[in-house]
Amino acid sequence: MSKPILLLVDGSSFLYRAFHAMPDLRGPDGAPTGAVHGFVAMMTKLRDDIGAEHAACIFDAKGPTFRDEWFPEYKAHRPPMPPELRAQIEPIHEVVKLLGWPVLEVPGIEADDAIGTLARMGEASGHAVVIATGDKDLAQLVTPDVTLINTMAKPPERLDEAGVEAKFGVAPNRIIDYLTLMGDAVDNVPGVEKVGPKTAAKWVQEYGSLDGVIAAADAIKGVAGENLRKALDWLPQGRRLVTVKLDCDLSGHMDGWPGLEALKLRELDKAGLIDFYTRNGFKTWLKTMTTEAKPASTAAMAPAVTGDLFAEPEPPADAAQIERHYDTVLSFEQLDAWLARLRAAPLAAFDTETDSLDPMRARIVGISFADRPGQAAYIPLRHEGPDAPEQLPLDEVLARLKPWLEDAAALKIGQNLKYDRHVLANQGIALAGAAHDTMLESYVLEAHKTHSLEALAERHLGRHGLSYEDLCGKGAHQIPFAQVDVAKASTYSCEDSEMCLHLHEVLWPRIEADAGLTRVYRDIEIPTAEILARIERQGVLVDAAKLQTQSHELGQRLLQLEQEAYAIAGQPFNLGSPKQIGEILFTKLGLPIVKKTATGAASTDEEVLSELALEFPLPAKILEVRALSKLKSTYTDKLPLQINPATGRIHTNYAQAVAVTGRLSSNEPNLQNIPIRTAEGRRVREAFIAPPGFRLVSADYSQIELRIMAHISEDPGLLRAFQEGQDVHRATASEVFGTPLDEVSSEQRRYAKTINFGLIYGMGAFGLAQSLGIEQKAAKDYIDRYFTRFAGVKRYMDETKVEAKAKGYVETVFGRRLWLPEINSGNGPRRAGAERQAINAPMQGTAADLIKLAMIAVQRELDAAGKATKMVMQVHDELVFEVPEAELDWVKTEVPRLMAGVAALKVPLLAEVGVGANWDEAH
Repeated sequence: MSKPILLLVDGSSFLYRAFHAMPDLRGPDGAPTGAVHGFVAMMTKLRDDIGAEHAACIFDAKGPTFRDEWFPEYKAHRPPMPPELRAQIEPIHEVVKLLGWPVLEVPGIEADDAIGTLARMGEASGHAVVIATGDKDLAQLVTPDVTLINTMAKPPERLDEAGVEAKFGVAPNRIIDYLTLMGDAVDNVPGVEKVGPKTAAKWVQEYGSLDGVIAAADAIKGVAGENLRKALDWLPQGRRLVTVKLDCDLSGHMDGWPGLEALKLRELDKAGLIDFYTRNGFKTWLKTMTTEAKPASTAAMAPAVTGDLFAEPEPPADAAQIERHYDTVLSFEQLDAWLARLRAAPLAAFDTETDSLDPMRARIVGISFADRPGQAAYIPLRHEGPDAPEQLPLDEVLARLKPWLEDAAALKIGQNLKYDRHVLANQGIALAGAAHDTMLESYVLEAHKTHSLEALAERHLGRHGLSYEDLCGKGAHQIPFAQVDVAKASTYSCEDSEMCLHLHEVLWPRIEADAGLTRVYRDIEIPTAEILARIERQGVLVDAAKLQTQSHELGQRLLQLEQEAYAIAGQPFNLGSPKQIGEILFTKLGLPIVKKTATGAASTDEEVLSELALEFPLPAKILEVRALSKLKSTYTDKLPLQINPATGRIHTNYAQAVAVTGRLSSNEPNLQNIPIRTAEGRRVREAFIAPPGFRLVSADYSQIELRIMAHISEDPGLLRAFQEGQDVHRATASEVFGTPLDEVSSEQRRYAKTINFGLIYGMGAFGLAQSLGIEQKAAKDYIDRYFTRFAGVKRYMDETKVEAKAKGYVETVFGRRLWLPEINSGNGPRRAGAERQAINAPMQGTAADLIKLAMIAVQRELDAAGKATKMVMQVHDELVFEVPEAELDWVKTEVPRLMAGVAALKVPLLAEVGVGANWDEAH
């Protein structure tokens, strides 16, 4: 006979996970409700799935615990709870009780200790104990009768004794030893410096226990052994802090205590739930009180389709109710049948499976399609291994698919279609008809969240598909996709395609309901994706020999700087070692300690060194070494290795759905972070060259964010300066310093320039004083004078902060939403940071929109005019072209005209061009 189940929910663990997993939902009164939604879904599902007779949901109580008495620094660095989550604590407690769950909150101890105590009581009374948590610390409680489950893991995780050992490398009764050695950065519990999970598990396995590790400390060699010996005095205290207490006094904190009868699950309080759901606007959950049908997972609920920020959305169709049928295509009859279905579909999804993440080199292993949610097919093409079935020939399959893939009238959708576009191009197929991309739909709707298909399916559909790691494994044991069992590969790829369509049904109506979001998505992001693929595919020519020469010269300069640093220090030392740098700077030379690290050591980070460098030579020398070392390792050493041997060019990847402002980011390599403030950094750009018969042309928007500030703020002074073509920094200096325009000094102009750009980024008097090297009072006077003369700018800033607090986001000129999760935070510095973002984001976001519109306009004109000019890079507000010499005059005239004409602002847009044999010359 099976044992009765005691289900213990780590409410404190799941609070944050529910909060971060859910959209920013609001009740009728504007109060946040996303975490409450998530909690209702989680508790309902747990109760249905586990079938427990006794249960409790346990939360941390307010105030200090006994661990704070033992170690005052315990959890000292943990950030405060977001106010949006704090506001949901009381409603969560209320609804959990209405759902029939006993709720436990015991002052002076942590939720973990209450869970540990209840788990041992449950074992003693003959229960099988199930603990729902995401906290690894509770693995120490696992026994033959105690199991952990993590329903929010992907896939959901269940840890018994064998599972704990498989995951952590040690048995449950050694988890305390393992945690002690590692420490816990979240709780500010130090461990052994630089000892991570692998080393901790290895030591415990090798020496049997923490005590065994301590006894063997003298025999453990290397830096790890040295760090262990330094930590020996601390380890007993560390072990004490990470050990869950199993004998807490819980009396007086639960009705009916003592005894597990106090933990008996009760019936739902239907009247109470109806009232709660009504008050909080939970329409879908309210329906469950009057119907037998269960709602879709609350994780599927997205912000409203209407313009009402606080309205609860209608959920999509329950994922569990979607009929799923996946085909594995192994015959031409099946292929032809699916092609007919694809041609008949108003919108079809597809996804390629490949042998590489590098889009320029990836080869197709298989391809999947879907013509509706739940209905999909996978065509394996290059799977290998003894169990792989006979597959259709790759070339013939692609030949049959090519007409549909290249048909602009056959509308298609995918997740990050730019990658698939490259993969098809590698096979000679030019994708057309790319109408939608779920990654970009998510990005336009909620840029501040993650946009992987896995995350989107969980967040908006409540669906959990197979992950890549499920199929291929992780790390050194990961196998190529071509070796994956075809049946599993088929399920995985079919899920990707049909979930993409399912997501589109949820996301697209929300975009379509808002004119601004529709414009950003349809007119900016979708066409930009196609142009980025063309830029990436074209690549940029790089002179590897020049970079190698620069690398050698940087190496020589670094050797010289090291000797100079040794001379100042009076001894050699490792310039890459923060510890040795700290000993030299603060112990030997006696420099002032600016700040300390979490472990109490004097910090030697860049901010500290920059401050010290204003007065002392050695910190300045160390900073120069760091800058040149990074330049050498990141660019002059690495760029030649990133040249594609097939093209002789570098093909960066432009990430379109990363920056919340809409800006593009570049990686592998990052072409947007090449330092240009130093001569050495600018020289790297010399290696980006034009081929014979061509020139590089750089087209850059001039003072774009200041022009946008003038447009948005409608400040008469700024508008006049740009409309009359004045030097805006000189005009600002004239106003701020009360000096006639033609008498403004170069220093006054420099000050005005710093003020102009500083205020855009929300700089205050302290920051301005540091930038200008002046007293803070003088900086405040400058800012006050600026705002007196440019009152429209001050009004814009004040109104924007108020609007951001009310909405939770600000918008660009074109309607892109820039979300600010911390704008109403109870944490002062975080709130202030969000307010600075609120001021700057509309300008930075509008600039991002403008450069994308410029890319679209210029590329369309290049295509229409049949020009051989190619766009090869986009860097911030700059476009770089590879131009045949015969087309130079056309490009120098037309590109600035097109860039200036993409939007009608209240001030003219101005784009300037430069021409050169290399990128540096083109500036």
